[in-house]
Amino acid sequence: MLHAANEAIAPQPMNQLEIYRWWMVDIYQTLSRVGVPLFVMLTGALLLQPSKCDEPLGVFFKKRWARIGLPFLFWGAAYFAWSYFVHGQALTSSVILQGILSGPYFQFWYIYMLVGLYLFTPILRIFVAHANRKVLKYFVIIWFLGPLIVPLPGLLGNYNIDSNLLTIPWWIGYFVLGAYLINVRVRRSTLLILMTAMFTATAVGTYMIAATVGGPQTYFFQDYFSPTTILASVTVFLLLNTLRAPANPAEIPQPKANWLVNGIGQNTLAIFLFHVMVLEALQLGLLGFTISGNTLNSIVEIPLISAVSLFICLAVILPLKKIPIVKNAIG
Repeated sequence: MLHAANEAIAPQPMNQLEIYRWWMVDIYQTLSRVGVPLFVMLTGALLLQPSKCDEPLGVFFKKRWARIGLPFLFWGAAYFAWSYFVHGQALTSSVILQGILSGPYFQFWYIYMLVGLYLFTPILRIFVAHANRKVLKYFVIIWFLGPLIVPLPGLLGNYNIDSNLLTIPWWIGYFVLGAYLINVRVRRSTLLILMTAMFTATAVGTYMIAATVGGPQTYFFQDYFSPTTILASVTVFLLLNTLRAPANPAEIPQPKANWLVNGIGQNTLAIFLFHVMVLEALQLGLLGFTISGNTLNSIVEIPLISAVSLFICLAVILPLKKIPIVKNAIG
């Protein structure tokens, strides 16, 4: 949804219709910004369990390679080909080298960030296992102060704070936060109120900055490390953590919906790496029809293209997952 909304951002200058479209994009982007923080917190909650402290380094990294190594190579090659055949980009040695260094396509930044978190994981496991709750809370507070304080002077005027003052790498904060929050319980009604407040503050704050400050600060509140996005992500994570599967499989309602959720859940990496091709194919009309911000109202177009892209991804990936060699390659 975030990538679908990015395509629909209205040009400047904007008339009344474009302002309406801008607001729709603002709302959809606000709602979908929590996606990456949720993935990182979930990864931290799963990988930083104290019970995994004794896992040998070789075993840990072998598992991680099996999880993302081959898919990175497979989809990296696929996106080099996509850039060449669809976008007409020349595949020179410098283009390929830069693609390897920073990612063949824009969504690959997540894989590089994930590798960085994996490199820290054996160290962080020991820290999380032996730190008491007060120390973990202190870590989270110090991390939160970084994205809260460092950008603030630039938002209020032409000033800046040296980011070395608060040096915890910001994605590591989300990573540890997931391990911390997994045991936190808050009333669901309280979480719903906080979540609504943070989503509203993000959308309205984005509009206010766009209408006043503008420029590179426009999407301050939609940044992954803005205070409102962090708190929205935390409340959604805690809400999801209140869900519990029935102890008896026979009690699981709506088996078809459950099958769909499992199909998505078991293929998130492949969907994440593949979906940009599908989005662009729909937006460019490569499948014989076009779904884009220029053909439909944004309020309908963004969720529609998101849903259609998801089901096309599943329709391609699920059959491929039945082929043993291909299964490991696509993630």
